[in-house]
Amino acid sequence: MIDLLITMLERVGILVAVAFVVTRFRFFQDMIHQDQLNRKQHYTAILFFGLFGIMGTYYGVALHTGTLGFNSVTMNLAAEEAIANSRVIGVVIAGLLGGYRVGIGAGLIAGIHRLTLGGFTAVSCSLASVIAGVIAGYFRKKEKYIKLPTAFLIGALAESIQMLIILLLSRPFEMAWTLVQIIGIPMILANGFGTAIFVLIVQSVVNEKEKTSAEQAQKTLRIAEQTVGYLRQGMTNQSALAVCSILYKEINPSAVAITDKELILAHVGLASDHHVANTPIRTQLTKDVIQSGELVVANDETIHCSVEDCPLGSVVMAPLKSRDEVIGTLKVYFPSEKDITNVNLELISGLSSLLSTQVELADTEKAYQLAKEAEIKALQAQISPHFLFNSLNIIVSLIRTDPKKARKLLMSLSHFFRQNLAGTTAEMVSLRKELEHVKAYLEIESSRFVDKLQVSYDIDEAVLDQNIPPLTLQPLVENAVKHGIKDMEKNAVVRISIKREQSRIVIVVEDNGLGIEETKLQELGTSQLESETGTGIGLYNVKRRLTMKFGPQAGFHIDSEPGHGTKISIYLPVEIRE
Repeated sequence: MIDLLITMLERVGILVAVAFVVTRFRFFQDMIHQDQLNRKQHYTAILFFGLFGIMGTYYGVALHTGTLGFNSVTMNLAAEEAIANSRVIGVVIAGLLGGYRVGIGAGLIAGIHRLTLGGFTAVSCSLASVIAGVIAGYFRKKEKYIKLPTAFLIGALAESIQMLIILLLSRPFEMAWTLVQIIGIPMILANGFGTAIFVLIVQSVVNEKEKTSAEQAQKTLRIAEQTVGYLRQGMTNQSALAVCSILYKEINPSAVAITDKELILAHVGLASDHHVANTPIRTQLTKDVIQSGELVVANDETIHCSVEDCPLGSVVMAPLKSRDEVIGTLKVYFPSEKDITNVNLELISGLSSLLSTQVELADTEKAYQLAKEAEIKALQAQISPHFLFNSLNIIVSLIRTDPKKARKLLMSLSHFFRQNLAGTTAEMVSLRKELEHVKAYLEIESSRFVDKLQVSYDIDEAVLDQNIPPLTLQPLVENAVKHGIKDMEKNAVVRISIKREQSRIVIVVEDNGLGIEETKLQELGTSQLESETGTGIGLYNVKRRLTMKFGPQAGFHIDSEPGHGTKISIYLPVEIRE
């Protein structure tokens, strides 16, 4: 029995060595890493493990129950012969990895083959092979990851059931009993051990794949973190050079290059002195990648450098895309084609997608900024006519009563609009400029309120260099004049305050006029309101532009009570600069 156990373990060792080689094959690794197999994979797995089971049969030894002698397995067994074998290992592994279908299929192939060899255990061993596939398929449903002790017990259980079936079905019983006594324990132990070793090999493949994937993901994330800041600038020579330097350090190839559709933007590494930025793309292969949008692997016989003494080896060229349009290429060079492993191919393919996404996000962000600026210009354009019409109405009313004053105001208005035009072409102006703008406006408006309007200023000169969107204060002052104090006969007051309070600047425009009703107050600044006196577009645009420029850090608040005036406050962070 000990001799048979040693022999069985030797044969199992050979099968395990074959299994280790097989686990390197692509189809086997795909089967391991997928929860559900497609039809082709099912058939491939059934055929493979069925053949593995047949191999386990031939690697066994034939026992003659009469003489108790051991011989090699032949194509035809004598009636008194049976086989001590490792067929069950292939069938059990088939069920554990592929489920019932694969286990039963492999069991049928191995079992039918065993049936053709003959011997008094042919039927029972054939049936046991199919049952082993069923048992293994059951445990695959129970446990996704099989532990080694469990694998040993499953293999041992399948072999134990085979021994039981031999006792129940094989005749004469005396020969079956003698056979089980001799081969039972060695086969149970050897096949249990072989199953556990096979599972250990499978787990090593899984762990190796997970480790490689984790390292690749970590490297990709590290590259993404380093490159995102540069690619926000778009595809420029500077950003491409920075990205190439990062990839050259992380991947450690011979060279890395980035091109657009026509020019080399950057080249780092071997032959960098021959591949200068902004020189035209010379290789047809690069042009083909740009046109096809497909990743290409080329060896040193395919690559043609523009200079004879700069061999670049083999290269992986991946397209860089923005909105599904190829905008350039990523080229990673290696010393030879054997250095381009599947891991490197997956990494470069992933990096091309990553860099493409970052460039596309940069383009999107740029488009957003342009749209944002365009909207600001549109809002400013809406405000300019708003003031112009009011100012012209004042001047028209003075032409008959006081032509000289009307002429003076018209000149002031001309000066005002020159400043106003400069403001509409700038994104930000200083508070000092904005305050001068407001003072010019109030000089014009004061002509309507002769001896009735008093303007009070409380200004902190230290904060006037801070920036603010142009035409921010004027609409607030205009509302105070037009809506707040318009019906007052005397003692009309407009107060303007600009001060710093801790980490923010507070701008206040206040009047002592009519005030605003509570129902209307809740809507002012949040939308345009239709009314007999106006639309509320001035306040709405001011708040909107402040939010667009400064985000949630900007504050805009209106305090008002009917008959007691209105106070509009703006809060800006001091650290904001443009």
